Amino acid sequence: MNEEIRDLRAGFLDKLKEIQSQRELEDLRVAFLGKKGQVTALLKNLGGLSEEAKRSFGREVNDLKREISEQLAMRMESIRQEDLQRELDAVPTFDVSMPPVFRRGSYHPITLVQRQCENVFRSMGFTLEDYSEVVTDYECFESLNIPKFHPARDMQDTYYLDNGQLLKTQTSAAQNAIYRKYGPRLIEKGEPIKAVFPGRCFRNESTDACHENTFFQMEGVMVGRDISISNLIFFMKTMLSEVFRRDIKVRLRPGFFPFVEPGFELDINCLICGGSGCASCKHSGWLELCPCGMIHPNVLREGGIDPEQYTGFAFGLGLTRLAMMKYGIADLRDFNSGLLNRLDQFTGEN
Repeated sequence: MNEEIRDLRAGFLDKLKEIQSQRELEDLRVAFLGKKGQVTALLKNLGGLSEEAKRSFGREVNDLKREISEQLAMRMESIRQEDLQRELDAVPTFDVSMPPVFRRGSYHPITLVQRQCENVFRSMGFTLEDYSEVVTDYECFESLNIPKFHPARDMQDTYYLDNGQLLKTQTSAAQNAIYRKYGPRLIEKGEPIKAVFPGRCFRNESTDACHENTFFQMEGVMVGRDISISNLIFFMKTMLSEVFRRDIKVRLRPGFFPFVEPGFELDINCLICGGSGCASCKHSGWLELCPCGMIHPNVLREGGIDPEQYTGFAFGLGLTRLAMMKYGIADLRDFNSGLLNRLDQFTGEN
């Protein structure tokens, strides 16, 4: 073997012993096999040799390149194994036979309140319905006695989509579909329509302690013969007493909603401040919980029900505010915060 090649091989092997990382190994490869590397530089000496010497010297250079490449590959694999072993050694040991230790999840406070309300209404003969969050203008407004020119639309800053549909501003958007679904049974068998349909609603509102652009409601309707306001009050009082496990002070005051006549606001005494006044109840001592009233004849008629023969009530229960009262949450923005240390303290999970 050419003496220069022998010295270069020995120098490579000495440096290879000092390599401890993949980065150092790559630098060594470039130093010897790169375009400007030491092995490549040997080929510059071919010019002054005979043809026979060129062939012999070329073979020795190629053998050196092949040996260096093999040595580099072997050392690379060795370094990878060493890195892997270091990672394994850094992992704390554990007993695989022990049961896993993990934090249990919990239902969201609004989910808990919604399910409790659903169970209460089911026990009173109401069916549970579901409805889309994306609805048409007809479903959300026109079928509810709110035509395009009606000023009541200004009360709800609505999210409209490019296709003309919208994010429902109220669970009342499902009323027309409910009447058409159960109306035949009401007319043919005389069985009243009793349904609740919870859902998420959207309005472009300024956010504060008791307002959000995303909130949860539960709509409820009952339609049949001789349905009156007293039926409405009975069902609402029963539901609230079951949810809070005690008698709740409520009040009805006149309220305008185009799809009911007469319309009311059902308020409950603020359970956060006990009626003394706080930010959640706007320092009034009362919290608006449930817009309600007797269903407007136009809404019944639009749903295929004769208002001359049947009457009914409707209510829109604010699940978000109900959860605030039940769990003593002063700021409803906590519901959408995603902070588990705020939410799980109300649901009994740690």
